[in-house]
Amino acid sequence: MKNKVSMQDIADSLGVSKVTVSKVLRGKSDVSKNVREKVLDTAERLGYQYGGKSRRPVSKITILTAEHFFGGSDCFYVKLYRYLSEELEKLHIDAILTILDRQSEQNGAVPEKLKNREAGGIIVMGQLPREYLQKLQELQIPMVFLDFYYDGFNVTSVNTDNFFSAYELTDRLILFGHTKIGFVGNLNYTSSIQDRFLGYCKALIEHHLPFRREWILNDRQSDGRYLDIPLPGTMPTAFVCNCDEVAGLLIRSLEQKGFRVPLDVSVAGFDDSVHAVKSDPQITTVHVNLAEMARLTVKALLRDMGPGRQKNRILSRGKIISRESVLDLRGSGSSRG
Repeated sequence: MKNKVSMQDIADSLGVSKVTVSKVLRGKSDVSKNVREKVLDTAERLGYQYGGKSRRPVSKITILTAEHFFGGSDCFYVKLYRYLSEELEKLHIDAILTILDRQSEQNGAVPEKLKNREAGGIIVMGQLPREYLQKLQELQIPMVFLDFYYDGFNVTSVNTDNFFSAYELTDRLILFGHTKIGFVGNLNYTSSIQDRFLGYCKALIEHHLPFRREWILNDRQSDGRYLDIPLPGTMPTAFVCNCDEVAGLLIRSLEQKGFRVPLDVSVAGFDDSVHAVKSDPQITTVHVNLAEMARLTVKALLRDMGPGRQKNRILSRGKIISRESVLDLRGSGSSRG
């Protein structure tokens, strides 16, 4: 019996070419799922050493997210999950969606499937509590944070460039003649909202515009449930909202109070979701490239599975989409182009 199993041994055992075996073991996507599984099973049975280690290439990835990201009317994370699944399918890797209920999230209960290491990697989609993520790290399973980040974790994160995109969006409002601009979002809810708020602040600072605390409006509770957005006594001429759904809620609240959007108050959102195009008026927003974020996330996770890989923050650039909810005060019409 040979001391070391070769690719040719696996090929001979299955009656396939050595090239086919090599493609499977190197993670190439141009091999059928059926052949891929046979090669991996045979390699494991014969004791093939992967790069000097008896480690089977990843065939399953857990996508972990919280219940409150899927429970509302916003489909941001549903779409993001679909793109992740498509990227993993190209590599013949199974996506296992695991949704944490509120109690498990609060109690720090880690799913048994993760404890049993049924998946070779974890994509944490949407921000979870720091304490929960520390428990996940103890499992020593390769992991990527998607759509959020935390300092103090040696974990790669993939995000939209929230800071710069919100800065550009606020700067666009200022270009249109708005000098009194508010922000809507719970600053303690996610790192994405915090970064969008800081981008908004940078634009105000650069243009020497006033920052008024009463123009920073809270939109949700700590568990993600939306609030009735309270309007300030003295109104700005425009608001930057942390997402399109909130922008739509604000528009309805403004109209109920007798304000016309955008004639009296302009409203901008973020994400370029279905809420932006279903709103009346349609909402000026930032387009988030979900397909690119998914591709970058899968690529980063597979890369980080190697030993000694440097973890980093990866950003996807946003793009402003101009619609009817923002008025150009320099002219007589709503923003376009």
